[in-house]
Amino acid sequence: MTAPLRGVIAAVATPISVDHKPDTARFLKLAQHLLDHGCDALNVLGTTGEATSFALGDRLALMSAAAGALDRSRMMVGTGAAALGDAIALTRHAGELGFAGALVLPPFYYKGVSEDGVFDYVAAIVAATAADPAPIYLYHYPALSGVPYTPELVGRLIEAFPKRIVGLKDSSGDLAYERLLAERHKSFSVFPANEATLLEGRTGIFAGCISATCNLNADLCSKAWRDGDATALSTAVAIRKLFDGKPLVAGVKAGLAHLHGDPALARPMPPLTAWAQAEAADLAIRLDEARN
Repeated sequence: MTAPLRGVIAAVATPISVDHKPDTARFLKLAQHLLDHGCDALNVLGTTGEATSFALGDRLALMSAAAGALDRSRMMVGTGAAALGDAIALTRHAGELGFAGALVLPPFYYKGVSEDGVFDYVAAIVAATAADPAPIYLYHYPALSGVPYTPELVGRLIEAFPKRIVGLKDSSGDLAYERLLAERHKSFSVFPANEATLLEGRTGIFAGCISATCNLNADLCSKAWRDGDATALSTAVAIRKLFDGKPLVAGVKAGLAHLHGDPALARPMPPLTAWAQAEAADLAIRLDEARN
């Protein structure tokens, strides 16, 4: 099994072609840029990567392209799906390709399901992918999924599958939840989704962060994580705050289009919509001000 992932991890955006497919060439270029400019690793096909908006075949194909062109030891890939069979296929493919981790959402269509039901879902993935066992990172994002990984459920899963359930990404923003899991399970890798936690994470409580805005500030986050640079972190957090109260995924894409000089990077996958031209122009000014 590969070494646990640590450090600054961008939830990398997925460029979209005009026919609503992943733009593989642009994706690989962006991903390599991030790996070369501050990211210790990447979260491919997560929420920022709009994974659940793609057909299963498109997700599998982009995974294969990433594994063939990038350092698989520095990538986790989102493999959650509402359909158990799809989640199994994606997680199996992640293991076959040698990804460093599979990031697994709970089943997210039915709400109010029991912890036993979510446990059974994860257990089925673990059993069906035992031949090529990618490490599994749980993805806690109840604001979107509507289904939580409660601390009790996380404990049950770690106890039942200690060699497979190795970490968790928390996008709830609940620091108390994150600290509780890190304190209860010392060898369990907890990743907040906010880079503001990086200096605290350096104490050893967290394994790093997995953040959407690391698409735009990974170099600054790296200085904070590796060197304890509070000034760099302050600038990184200021960049993140540019998106407060605004659609984050499309906003990150607007920022990428500006920073890379490529308008095609701003295109989101339906049902998300691009930021208005005036909003994107204002963001470009504010990004430049923050970084200069």
